[in-house]
Amino acid sequence: MPATSPVQRADAARNRERILAAARAGFAEPGTPLSMAEIARRAGVGMATLYRNFPGRQDLLEALYTDQVDAVCAAAAEVEGSPGNALIAWVHRFAAFFASKHQIAAELLAQAEGPGPVLDRSRERVLAAGRPLLAAAQEAGEVRGDLTLEQVLDMVIAVSAIHGDPEYSRPILQTALDGLRRG
Repeated sequence: MPATSPVQRADAARNRERILAAARAGFAEPGTPLSMAEIARRAGVGMATLYRNFPGRQDLLEALYTDQVDAVCAAAAEVEGSPGNALIAWVHRFAAFFASKHQIAAELLAQAEGPGPVLDRSRERVLAAGRPLLAAAQEAGEVRGDLTLEQVLDMVIAVSAIHGDPEYSRPILQTALDGLRRG
């Protein structure tokens, strides 16, 4: 069978998804150090398969981060409701994304000499996806007109930095988001 047969490509794609799923689940466990060997074990693949898909840890982290940014950006087009409600729903999605990917982003920053192109591009993509939601909500008079999307997302990031479990920080975030609404 040739090396580029459709069966092998499908198998390779499944292996890549298994690796990403195992890494995603592993990074969701707070405080658990996650080695490449542990990711391979959880995915049920060998180290050669892992490194064929992701030559280094940074490659894997960037793929995980990019997948989640894709989901947040796609969510901007999927939220429903009035413009204000759509914005708030999307900001909640962003908050969940940020909380779950904080460890990955921190490791990406630690490995690089600064934010790097993946984090920079990701921020710009998220802002581009969310700006129409904020503009529509502001034009409809449903949210304050004196804030930029950068300010709104920085507020969410600041709330996410508060120590405590999600049950502790959820009402704090909701109070902050309630402050976006016009009185």
